[in-house]
Amino acid sequence: MEFLAILLALVIVCGVLVVPAMRRRRAQQDALGGAGAAVDPAHGHGFVPAERLDVRLPGPDPELLAAVEEARRTQDWKPAAELLARTPADTAAELRWQRVQTLAGAAARELAETPGTGGMWLRHWRVVAPKDAGGAAVQAEFLVQQALRDPSSQDYRMILEEARTVCREAALLAPGDPVPYIVELGVARGLGVSEAEFQSVWETVVSRAPQHMGAHLAALRYWSAAWHGSQEQADAFARRAAGGAPAGSLLPALPLFAVHDHLPDVVLVRSLFDSVVVRQAVEAALYAVAHAPAGHPVLPHVRHLLAWFLVNAGQYGPALEQFRAVDGHIGAIPWTYEEDPVAVYAAYRARAVAGWEHSPR
Repeated sequence: MEFLAILLALVIVCGVLVVPAMRRRRAQQDALGGAGAAVDPAHGHGFVPAERLDVRLPGPDPELLAAVEEARRTQDWKPAAELLARTPADTAAELRWQRVQTLAGAAARELAETPGTGGMWLRHWRVVAPKDAGGAAVQAEFLVQQALRDPSSQDYRMILEEARTVCREAALLAPGDPVPYIVELGVARGLGVSEAEFQSVWETVVSRAPQHMGAHLAALRYWSAAWHGSQEQADAFARRAAGGAPAGSLLPALPLFAVHDHLPDVVLVRSLFDSVVVRQAVEAALYAVAHAPAGHPVLPHVRHLLAWFLVNAGQYGPALEQFRAVDGHIGAIPWTYEEDPVAVYAAYRARAVAGWEHSPR
């Protein structure tokens, strides 16, 4: 009888909690999938077909993609090294940061696909040119990405400590370059250093690149509730940065990233996206996008997140404007948080098309 009672309790729990949760999850997936099936946005709207979407970058950078493809195809690191050598830290710090991230990510993906031999070009780069500042920065970022990919690994802290050592080596090789210190922000987050120690690294970053949007995005994660801060601390950090931003800066969009970091795991109601906090963050991001230089390397990052928020808020026309500006490259938040970035991006894009076509104009 005791066994039957336990079994009955389990059935009740599954019926009350598990099944409805599964239904909510299935409903959300069906909503996305249904929109994608109803409209093929590649036809009639000039969008890139889903099978051709590139998850490596948030926006176009033909030189970088050529270097990545050459490294993968021939294991030759020299095109990547030459590209970083002509991407100066003083006038193109945002672009240099993004290129370091992408090269490190390419090596990490190769290693994941072919353990032991993938990404050998990065190892060759470091062995053959140990004094190359670009190679050191890429290796440091590669190590951070490797560690954060599996925080439960027994080698987690050891890899991050090695990354910190390489960060400091890269900083010595390129005095004034903020990128090694931006990478070190990721190390500090992963190691869970004290607020005082993190702030010390942060002050070094802002002394070199006070308006660096990529650096602010990296720092924001430390202050989020998912890591070592709280929603209040993340919001405060984002608001301070946005409030002190000069004309043409993307920093007014930072609160939108803070909002996204603290949304519920499952969002099913549009009213959340109509709230004052979300609406103000979206409006500030739209302002930043409208006034930022057209070629700002981090501009696509903001457009991708804006498109996600605008679709969820039912603002399909403005969402389509963002999709048209970035379509083809989807290596950005929020898509990179998904198991299948291409499918989720394509579904949101389809929702924007369907919503716009059925809205009164």
